[in-house]
Amino acid sequence: MLATALALVPAAVIAPAATAEDSSGSTLKLALIGDIDSLNPFISITAQGTNILVLQYQNLVSWGTNNEPVPGLADKWTTSSDGKEWTFHMPADRKWSDGEPITANDAVWTFNAIKGNEKLKQANGALVENVKSIVAKDPENLVLTLNTVQAPNPGGDLPIMPEHIWSKQADPTTYANDKDTVGSGPFIISSYDKAAGVTMKANPNYWKGKAKVDRIIWAPYQNSDAAVQALKNGEIDIAGGLTPAQFQSLKGQPNITTNAGQGRRYTALGINPGTKSKTGKVLGDGNPALQDVNLRKAIVMAIDNKTLLEKVLQGLGDEATGEIPAAYPLYHWDSKDLPLKFNPEAANKLLDESGYTKGADGIRLDKSGKPLNLRLLGRNTDPTHQQMADYLKPWLKNIGINVTTTMKSSGQVNEDSSKGNFDLYFTGWGIGPDPDYQLSINQCSSLPDDNGTGNTTENALCDPKFDALYKQQHAELDQAKRSELVKQAQEIIYNSAVNDVIWYANALEAYRSDRFQPFTTQPEKGGVITGQNGPWGYYSATPIGASSTTDGGFNWAWVVIPVIVVVLAALAFFLLRRRSASADNRE
Repeated sequence: MLATALALVPAAVIAPAATAEDSSGSTLKLALIGDIDSLNPFISITAQGTNILVLQYQNLVSWGTNNEPVPGLADKWTTSSDGKEWTFHMPADRKWSDGEPITANDAVWTFNAIKGNEKLKQANGALVENVKSIVAKDPENLVLTLNTVQAPNPGGDLPIMPEHIWSKQADPTTYANDKDTVGSGPFIISSYDKAAGVTMKANPNYWKGKAKVDRIIWAPYQNSDAAVQALKNGEIDIAGGLTPAQFQSLKGQPNITTNAGQGRRYTALGINPGTKSKTGKVLGDGNPALQDVNLRKAIVMAIDNKTLLEKVLQGLGDEATGEIPAAYPLYHWDSKDLPLKFNPEAANKLLDESGYTKGADGIRLDKSGKPLNLRLLGRNTDPTHQQMADYLKPWLKNIGINVTTTMKSSGQVNEDSSKGNFDLYFTGWGIGPDPDYQLSINQCSSLPDDNGTGNTTENALCDPKFDALYKQQHAELDQAKRSELVKQAQEIIYNSAVNDVIWYANALEAYRSDRFQPFTTQPEKGGVITGQNGPWGYYSATPIGASSTTDGGFNWAWVVIPVIVVVLAALAFFLLRRRSASADNRE
């Protein structure tokens, strides 16, 4: 049996020393594990960056504590009878953290900046493809016109930027956005460097009321083992992304409360099918043999996902099927008979029939006569990656494929995978309540530019049949029909064997209950504190002895959201469903 725990590693740094700015007031300290790809919201796509940015920037429409649509920068919205014109009302009392008013012009600038600059499309380019025009009728009223009707709310995905800050940047794509920043959410980045981490201060102008903690500090640690030790020592207040062994070690510890929330992320083995740009230029150094779908299918059939779940994750999660987790039953592809399920005999037979003969050493030869040697890439910050690799190597050798493994920093894995410099790698994405974004990054149009930048692609899939299904579900207002289309789209990804989704892990986390009252989870029953579709977990942070009210006295019951759709009234709910930008990020 493989070891499920690693020796504790000292922290890279402990929480930054208090500066003059944060010498008083309350602080929530969290662990920052892995590299931040960027704090520029147009560029950042990884969990480290987006988990921070979701606290700073709001969409027009947000996800509430039970993943329901709630006001963001807009307090109400209506649609035209044909579903193509959306009007959002932005109250006059909304302010940026620097006191400037938030107006419809900020949203107009944000949408148009992305539409007009290919480099700004990296994180959210797919969200503006269907936007024909966006106009500010006046400071409080915004009219967004679509090319075609769509199911997701077009105001629900995109974080809105302050025009008076970003329009002054000669090149917004190079703006670091890492000190003295301006935002609309409950916390604002005040400083960042790799050694000290990220410090955020509470936004006094947040429209739901100032948070009860004065600042958040994201302190860098080498890995999750170091973060766990820091939690035990009282250096940090909350730790998420725990491994099962770490989670179990914290159970029953004095002054520490553990939480296992229903997972909304998937973990997968990405298989490089031959990364190409939108123009067809070959990118990266992936093994060309993997362009054969039969080879990729054999690899998937050689991997026992059930054993990985039981041995590596200690059963703390669900075995996966498609990319949408069971936490979202409307769109979860719950197939009981997966065609590429664990079956090494069938995998060997498929490789024999496909012409991959075995050499004297048992390793198969590719079509050009070279031994099938593949590289497996993982993150050195995630102990489960090495544990899974230790299982995968003998399983793949059993079907005649030799595998060498390399564990790199998160930043290097992100760069290598984005540019196609891998054969196999462990990956994962957080999924929001609406699947539209996750599906969108599998389109041919989401392939990168010739230099490897631009739009984000999940695993370089380009299939016209998938693209057609994506467009159908995107415009389908009948929920039952849309759900079926989404499931069919997942099935195409599955059968392309570019992404072997292994499990939907429970979100394992723990916090110092001697310092903080219970946090708001999402959903409120059985949900998570960290990595939410919104800021509620950290916004609700209430030091022991402070008032337990978590929303600045705001009462959601007084919010009225008139959604007028002059088609069937039942369609209104579906028009409001869409993904959360904070959730959809590579890990």
